[in-house]
Amino acid sequence: MSIFRTKSIEASMASSQEAEHQLKKSLSALDLTVFGIGVIIGAGIFTLTGRAARDYAGPSIALSFIVGAIVCGLAAMCYAEFASTVPISGSAYTFSYATLGEIIAWIIGWDLLLELMLGASVVAQGWSQYLVTLLKQLGIVWPDSVGPGSHFDLPAFLLVVALTLLVAKGIKESMRVNLVLVGVKLFIVLFVIIAGISYVNTANWSPFIPPSQPGATSEGLATPLIQVLTGSTPASFGVLGIMAGAAVVFFAYIGFDVVATTAEEAKNPQRDLPRGIIGSLIICTILYVATTLVITGMVNYKDVDPKAALATAFTTVGQDGFATLVSAGAVAGLTTVVMTLMIGATRVTFAMSRDNLIPEKLGRTNPKTGTPVRLTLIIGSVVALIASLTPIGKLEEMVNIGTLTAFMLVSIAIPILRKRRPDLKRSFKVPGNPIVPWLSALACFYLVLNLSIETWIRFVVWMAIGFIIYFTYSRHHSKLATGEPEAGIEGTPQMIRDR
Repeated sequence: MSIFRTKSIEASMASSQEAEHQLKKSLSALDLTVFGIGVIIGAGIFTLTGRAARDYAGPSIALSFIVGAIVCGLAAMCYAEFASTVPISGSAYTFSYATLGEIIAWIIGWDLLLELMLGASVVAQGWSQYLVTLLKQLGIVWPDSVGPGSHFDLPAFLLVVALTLLVAKGIKESMRVNLVLVGVKLFIVLFVIIAGISYVNTANWSPFIPPSQPGATSEGLATPLIQVLTGSTPASFGVLGIMAGAAVVFFAYIGFDVVATTAEEAKNPQRDLPRGIIGSLIICTILYVATTLVITGMVNYKDVDPKAALATAFTTVGQDGFATLVSAGAVAGLTTVVMTLMIGATRVTFAMSRDNLIPEKLGRTNPKTGTPVRLTLIIGSVVALIASLTPIGKLEEMVNIGTLTAFMLVSIAIPILRKRRPDLKRSFKVPGNPIVPWLSALACFYLVLNLSIETWIRFVVWMAIGFIIYFTYSRHHSKLATGEPEAGIEGTPQMIRDR
């Protein structure tokens, strides 16, 4: 009954073949790359660019995006190795179950649920704001009583309900809609870059890295943990401003790890998953850097609108029609983000139910759709309620802390699995093991320390709830506790390895 018992790779692979818990293999490398782009390009580029440029880095916010991409790139390589070696639904949860033990797997699964469900809720609220703005530009007024910031955000609620039904219908159907909307979103981002170039005033890039100056001081629970631990003072602009900007725009990269949650639905996971994860990250980084250079070239960083930088940049140069087009692109773009985050949440809980860490019946797939319909409806209902009833702006940092914690543990697990199971076929290997995985973990840990004390308190409360569930239910009902994994699997290594 050790809480550090591990589930073998063979047992995980075998469980994916059970008829009641089998997902359809229908995703290609293109599907996975589009899936990654669909979830990465979203709230970050449409909302964070302005605030980060104005308050932290100025034109050098482009360098902040590069720093954020490097941190994510290190973690992405770790995810790519794991996903191609263990092509099972569940992402970091499944990986850690095979290396770090059941309790760590539970922590990561609970962690990912926080990231994906809250992430979908936050982006749905952003989608609601953009929709109301777009309707206003088209001459349609949405009632304030059921709009963004009200007691009940009806647009956000309706979006989540519609996407829940789509995701429940099937992964391929979801990918078709995703492909169309990602196409619209990419068009808008490329439009901003190409159309905006002609309005760039290079004088706005001088100085490219503004001189460092004291940043706004936070007080009480809003103080970043690193300031409490080190006694340091915040700084804006300069080199420290670039790093602070990187911590802010990191949210813009959240999502590439969701590609790994669909590993079991890939036609050729060993080849296509690394391509999908790393390819989507590279494409998005290029688009991010180009977009930020254009926006800070069109408008002086001091005058950038922190709420809608892309749209208002065109308004500033007298192109109101372009601003409407950008708002429409944001509505389409944020739709794909909500959908892919919800798919990720259902796939993580699906893997947990298959291991009986949560009730097994919840994760049974529907014979017609090949999807876990019950879990999809439950996740969708919770996300709809959070998105429609939670005050805007309260949950963003919780998404970051959940993501970074998962990144850290996945990075640490890479050298452990290399040592314990050198016999496993690895179609992709992280170069420079174990140095690169450790650098990834340290970089993520540094960014986590930049989050507020209030966020840490909420995170501790969330994890405490998770521990209560694990020790009262999951520990005693998991398949490792009851010995079920070994059933029907002959000639494989021992299923349970207590540490």
